[in-house]
Amino acid sequence: MQYNFSNFKIELKKVGDFLGNEYSQLNIGRASPMVLDGVAVESYGSRVPLKNVASVSIEDPRTLRVAPWDKGQIKDIEKAIQSSNLGLSVATDDLGIRVIFPQLTTESRQSLVKVLKEKLEEQRITIRRERERIWEDVQEKEKEAKLTEDEKFRAKDELQKIIDEANKNLEATFEKKQKEVMG
Repeated sequence: MQYNFSNFKIELKKVGDFLGNEYSQLNIGRASPMVLDGVAVESYGSRVPLKNVASVSIEDPRTLRVAPWDKGQIKDIEKAIQSSNLGLSVATDDLGIRVIFPQLTTESRQSLVKVLKEKLEEQRITIRRERERIWEDVQEKEKEAKLTEDEKFRAKDELQKIIDEANKNLEATFEKKQKEVMG
C-alpha cells in the first residue's frame, strides 16, 4: 500500500493561493481593487465588506473609483478606507470616492519587500507544520503495519519532492511580486 498524498497536495495548493491573495491585497503603487478587499464599512448598524455597499473600478493606473450604491454612505466608506491604514489618499466628489495610490519611494518599496518576505516565511512555516503532520502519520501507519519500512521511506522521498515543489512555487510567487514592487 502506498501513502495517499492527495489531501496534502490540496492543502499545499491552499497555502500557495493564500499567499497570492495576501500579496494581491498589498499596495504596490498601482491601482488594484483587491487592495480594498479587507476594508469593512459601517452600514446600517453592521460592518460589511466594501464590495457589498459599492462598486470598485480602476479609473487610471494610480486611481480607483468607489461608487456607493447609496450616496448617503459616502462618508462611512471614506472613513473606512482612511482608517484601514493602507496608505491611500481619498477624495470625495459628486460621483463617489476616488482612491489615489501614492507613488512608492525607494524606502517604501524596500519596506514592502520586507512585508512580502515575512508573508512568504509565514507560509513556509505552515508547509513545515503540514510536513511534520504527514510524516507523523506515515510513521504511525508503519507502526500499525499498514505500511512497510520500504514504503515508509518511499513516502518520505515523495513527501520531500512535494515539499520542494511547493516551496519552489511560493518562491516564484514571491519573486514575481518583488519584481512588481521594485518596478
